[in-house]
Amino acid sequence: MPAPIRTLTKPSLGIERELAARAAGFTCIAGLDEVGRGPLAGPVVSAAVVLDLERVPEGLADSKALTAQRREALFAEILATSHVGIASISHAEIDSINIRQASLLAMCRALAALPCRPDMALVDGNDPPDLPCSVEAIVKGDSRIASIAAASIVAKVVRDRLMARLGNAYPAYGFASNAGYSTKTHLTVLAKEGPCPFHRLSFAPLRQGLLDL
Repeated sequence: MPAPIRTLTKPSLGIERELAARAAGFTCIAGLDEVGRGPLAGPVVSAAVVLDLERVPEGLADSKALTAQRREALFAEILATSHVGIASISHAEIDSINIRQASLLAMCRALAALPCRPDMALVDGNDPPDLPCSVEAIVKGDSRIASIAAASIVAKVVRDRLMARLGNAYPAYGFASNAGYSTKTHLTVLAKEGPCPFHRLSFAPLRQGLLDL
């Protein structure tokens, strides 16, 4: 029998903003976040989450503040209690349109992937995409707003799993541990071996390295 879903009447992060939106007449409030703007390899992944405000998983927080084990547990709880939409933009598309546009596009696609149609989106940061609903951008929203934190967790787990699979295919780069970020080991291997097919060639130092060939 699966473990029961743990919920709190008052979750770790407040749902005051979601409740205020509901009181203002909005009926479907989504949190949006993305993961993977900075890495040298792999996709950028976005998630949109509409929480059931009566069943908010316990312990929601910015995904970066959680252990991998805790993220995985919360990921399962979020999927079991919430509406979730996920989208990823490939390294090739990032190189084609730039990382900012790719991040905005990922959020648009994640919102469109939801099984419901939000009339309000709470978006992490200060650079939200154009969406077919009301939008509120919230700086550090992933550490302040429950639905945005949930989206950050979903996006992080999905991307980490994708990078672990890439790590199996290209073990030298250490993707399973560095998730494509520019660690010293990753940069050393890049300097020696060059990029793999999933590196973002528009990113420095890859771009500079290619120019130096």
